[in-house]
Amino acid sequence: MSSQTTNQSESPRTSASKAAAVIDAPEKDAPASAKSTKQLEPDRETLLKIFHQMLLIRRFEEKCAESYSLGKIGGFCHLYIGQEAVAVGSILALRPNDYVITSYRAHGQAIAKVISPNAVMAELYGKADGCSKGKGGSMHLFDASVNFLGGHAIVGGQIPLATGVAFASKYQGTDQVTLCFFGEAAVNQGAFHESLNMAQLWKLPCIYICENNMYGMGTSAERAMSLSEVAQKSCAYEIASEFVDGMDVLAMRAATQRAIERARKDYLPTLIEARTYRYMGHSMSDPGKYRTRKEIEKYQERDPIKLFRQTLEENDLLTEQHVSEIDADIHEQVEAAVRFAEQSPAPDPKELMTNVYANPLDGSD
Repeated sequence: MSSQTTNQSESPRTSASKAAAVIDAPEKDAPASAKSTKQLEPDRETLLKIFHQMLLIRRFEEKCAESYSLGKIGGFCHLYIGQEAVAVGSILALRPNDYVITSYRAHGQAIAKVISPNAVMAELYGKADGCSKGKGGSMHLFDASVNFLGGHAIVGGQIPLATGVAFASKYQGTDQVTLCFFGEAAVNQGAFHESLNMAQLWKLPCIYICENNMYGMGTSAERAMSLSEVAQKSCAYEIASEFVDGMDVLAMRAATQRAIERARKDYLPTLIEARTYRYMGHSMSDPGKYRTRKEIEKYQERDPIKLFRQTLEENDLLTEQHVSEIDADIHEQVEAAVRFAEQSPAPDPKELMTNVYANPLDGSD
């Protein structure tokens, strides 16, 4: 079971629990490929693009970890390794003019929304050629030219903002949709509940994607939430919801496509719970002592890139040689991003107050 939509014949609590059992406790004797998506609806070009994007994000994040360890990236740095299928599967279902807004774990979504790796890496380095001109860093990536609206450090802070963006789209009469990404810990914030209530009440084209990696920093969801299956919370607001295997990129794509159709056609919101897993700590400063190596290895058996690669190979769409060529190309792309970041100048001190106030302060120009 890759995706589960709430329905009237089976309670959402029961259906989501069944789906969670499949994702959280895969059969040990089954091959990893048996648990991957088999029905390949997109064309070969799209499928290979999906694979390329996931692998690009993985290699980019691995390089970020290296650069951070070398002291080239400052501040906090939250890596997306293990969760690539969620961003790629959902964002590639959008049109270019749709909106994306996310939390501080934003590198994957930014790249999937076609912000160049050069601009993202330069931003991580705090350089002027970064997508936020070097003033945002890892947690505040932003590029209005592609409708990527951040990168937000406040837990759950982006959820009401996404609701407002969706309101603006409806008010202006467009058929644009907004994807809003957040972790399961943000669900405990009041803004989450207020936003979902408002979105359903006002019929707003917003798709709320909860990336449930089961840990809010070092606290497991089971210790922090009386109801840890997020999709079930939709019942309180009569909002459509789906529980999706977040390690299955095509399941993510299909669920998002259904939500997009609902949003464009009827201006209706959707809550998607993507059950996923991060292989790294909460941030680069997190040693991750709250979980065991055995637990991490269990989820690495269902690595989203490995699962999708096996699916493509089984359908004669990818070969070992092709994978090597793609990986080599991505390696050079990531290395080029590092060189770009290192060569980019530091922000001019005169830029300190720009883009802070709508009307520049006297003497700031």
